[in-house]
Amino acid sequence: MPSHPMPEFGSFSLLLALVLSAYTLVFGAIALLRSSATQRIDSASRLGETARRAGIGSFIAMTCAAFALVWASYTNDYSVAYIMHHTNRSLASWYKFSAIWSGQEGSLVLWAWLLTTYGFVLRLRHRTDVRLFAFASTILAGIQVFFLLLLNFAAPPFSIQPGPTPLDGNGLNPLLQYPEMVIHPPMLYLGYVGFAVPFAFALGALMMRYPGEKWIHITRRWTMVTWLFLTCGIFLGAHWAYSVLGWGGYWGWDPVENASLMPWLTGTAFLHSVMMQEKRGMMKNWNVWLIFSTFMLTILGTLLTRSGLVSSVHAFAQSNIGDWFYGFILIVFAVCLFAFFKNRDHLKSENKLESLVSRESSFLFNNLVLLVACFTVLWGTLFPVLSEYVTGSKATVNAPYYNRVNVPIGLFLLFLTGVGPLLAWRATSLRSIRRNFILPGVAFAVTAIVLMIVGVRPWLDGDDMHATIFSLLTFSLAAGVVTAISSEFLRGANVVRTQTGKNLFASTLQLVRKNTRRYGGYLVHFGIVVMFIGIAGGAFNTSHEMEMNFGDSIQLGPYRLVCQSFSQDSNPNYDTEFALLDVYKYGKKITQLAPEHRFYIASQQPSTIVALHSTLQSDLYVIYEGKNPDTDRPIIKVFLNPLIAWIWIGVLIVIAGTLLGLAPNLARNAFKTPVTSEQPNPSQLMEAEVHHV
Repeated sequence: MPSHPMPEFGSFSLLLALVLSAYTLVFGAIALLRSSATQRIDSASRLGETARRAGIGSFIAMTCAAFALVWASYTNDYSVAYIMHHTNRSLASWYKFSAIWSGQEGSLVLWAWLLTTYGFVLRLRHRTDVRLFAFASTILAGIQVFFLLLLNFAAPPFSIQPGPTPLDGNGLNPLLQYPEMVIHPPMLYLGYVGFAVPFAFALGALMMRYPGEKWIHITRRWTMVTWLFLTCGIFLGAHWAYSVLGWGGYWGWDPVENASLMPWLTGTAFLHSVMMQEKRGMMKNWNVWLIFSTFMLTILGTLLTRSGLVSSVHAFAQSNIGDWFYGFILIVFAVCLFAFFKNRDHLKSENKLESLVSRESSFLFNNLVLLVACFTVLWGTLFPVLSEYVTGSKATVNAPYYNRVNVPIGLFLLFLTGVGPLLAWRATSLRSIRRNFILPGVAFAVTAIVLMIVGVRPWLDGDDMHATIFSLLTFSLAAGVVTAISSEFLRGANVVRTQTGKNLFASTLQLVRKNTRRYGGYLVHFGIVVMFIGIAGGAFNTSHEMEMNFGDSIQLGPYRLVCQSFSQDSNPNYDTEFALLDVYKYGKKITQLAPEHRFYIASQQPSTIVALHSTLQSDLYVIYEGKNPDTDRPIIKVFLNPLIAWIWIGVLIVIAGTLLGLAPNLARNAFKTPVTSEQPNPSQLMEAEVHHV
C-alpha cells in the first residue's frame, strides 16, 4: 500500500487536536467544579493549568492540519480526494489557497482552525480574569470538540482517493474563481466563529453568577471585532454576487445570504442593548438570550450552507452531516436553557424604563425592530422546508415577500438611527426635544419637497410606486439623520472650541478622541445611512438587451455602447468569448468594456464575467449572455444602476467607525489646558456640556 506522509500527518494532527480539546473540556470542567466552593481558580493549579495548555496545544495541532491541507493543494497531491475534487494543475496559485474552503471538508477545517485561533488568544489572556476566562475556555473547548468530531469521523478532509492517483483534478467551481472569494469566506467565518467567544463569556458569566457588569466590558471588543468581520463578510459576498452572478443585483434574499444576515441582526441588537446593561443595569435577560441566539444562528447558517437543507448558489458545500448540526443546536439550546433557569434570579434588572421618550426606549425599539426583521427573514428562509414537511410540496418564498416586509422595518430602523442619539438617558425634556429635532425635521421636509419637485413622484409611477415611495422616504430620512448626527458632532466641537480656543476641525478631533466609542458609533450610523442611500437608488434601475453586430449600439440613459468586435480566446484553465464595446457618455468616449463568457475546462462549467464602469452617480453594468446560434452574434445585456457605489462607500464608513469605536480614549489629562483663577476648568466644562448635549 503506498504511503501518503502529508495526509497521514494531517489526519494525525486532527485526531490530536480532538484529544487535546476533549482534555480541555473534561478537565477544565473538573477544575471549575473543584473550585466552586471558594469561587476562585488558581491559574497555577495543576489541573486547570494543564487544561488551559491543552487548549493552546489544540491550536498548534489544528494549525498543522490546516498546513497539511494547504501543502496538498499547492503540491497537486491528487491522492487526497478533497484536493482532486476542488483543484487542478492550471489553477492560479491564489485560487489553490482559496480552494481549501471551497468544499465541505475544507470549509470545516477553516471553521475549526479559526475557532482554535480565537481560543488560543483567549487562553493567552487568561490573567485578565482567571475564573471567567477558565469558564469561557472550557465552553469553547466543547464547541471545538463538536467540529473536530465532524472532521475526524463525518467529513475527514484527508481521505485518500481510491485507485490510482489521477494526473489532474476536477478544478475549482468557476463561481469561486474571483479575487473576492479569496477573502470573502474567511471574513464571513471570522464573524461566524468569532461569536462563539462572546457566547462563551456570556454563558460562563451566567453559570458562575458573575458579579457586576465587568464581563461585558471584557467581551465588548471581542463582540465588536466579530461584528466587524461579519459585516465585511456579508458585503464582500454581496459585491461578489453583483460582480460574478450577472443578474444586475447584489442581494437576492438567497437562503444562504439570509443565514449570514440573521446573526448580524441579532448581534447588532446585542451591541446596542448591552449599553443599557452597562449604563443602567437593565435588559440582562434580554442580552443573555440575544448573544445565545446569535451564536445558535451562526450554527444554523453553517448548517444551511452545507446540509443540502436549502437550495442556493452560495451553498457550495453540501452533504449529509445535517443531523450532526441538528443535534449540536439542540444540545446548545438545552445547556443555555438550563443555565438560564438555574441562575435567572441573578439577572434581575436594577432599574426600570422611566419614559418612552428616552435613550433606553430607543434602544428597546431598536432591539424589537431588529428581532422582527430577523424573524421575518428566518420564517421566509425556513418556510419552504416547513411547507414540504407539512404538505409534501415545497412552497417558494421570493424577493417580493422580503421586500414587502423588510422595507418598512428598514425605514423605521433608519428613523431610529437618527432619533436615538438625540434622546437623553432616563427621560428627555420637551425643551430638549424641540432643540434637537427642529433641524433634522426641517432637513427631512425640505428634502422630500425638493425630490418631488425634481420628479420623484410615487403617485405617477404605477407599478413602481412602492419602490419610489421607499426611495423618497429613504432620501428624506437620510437627510434628517445626517443632520442629526452632524449636529451632535458640531455641538460637542463648539464646546471644545469655546473652552480651548482651537479651530473647529481640531476641536472635533479632540472631541472624538475623548469618547471614541460614542463618536465611532455615530460614524457607523452615518455609514448605515449612506448604504441606505445606495439601496434606495435601486428604484431607478433600467436595463436593455439586444443582439449586436459590428457597429451596432445600445443607448441607455446618458451612455451609448458601440460594438467594436467580438472574439474568442483560450488558456489552460478556460475558453472565453468576449465583446469589445466602446462607451460614450453625452457623445464623448470615456472607456472600453469587455464582458466575457467563460467555459472552464477542468470542471466543464460556464461562468459570466461582468464588465463594469462605476461612478458615484451610477454603475454601467454589462453582461455577455452568449451567442445567438442562428446568427452567431453576441447577445449583450446592459444595466444602469444608480447610486450603487454608495453602498460600498457606506460599508467603508461603517468599518472606519467600528475601528474608531475600538480605539482607546485618550487619557483625561491629555485634554487639560491652562486656566486662570477667573475661569473654571475647561476640561470639566467640556465634559459636563457634552454630557448634557
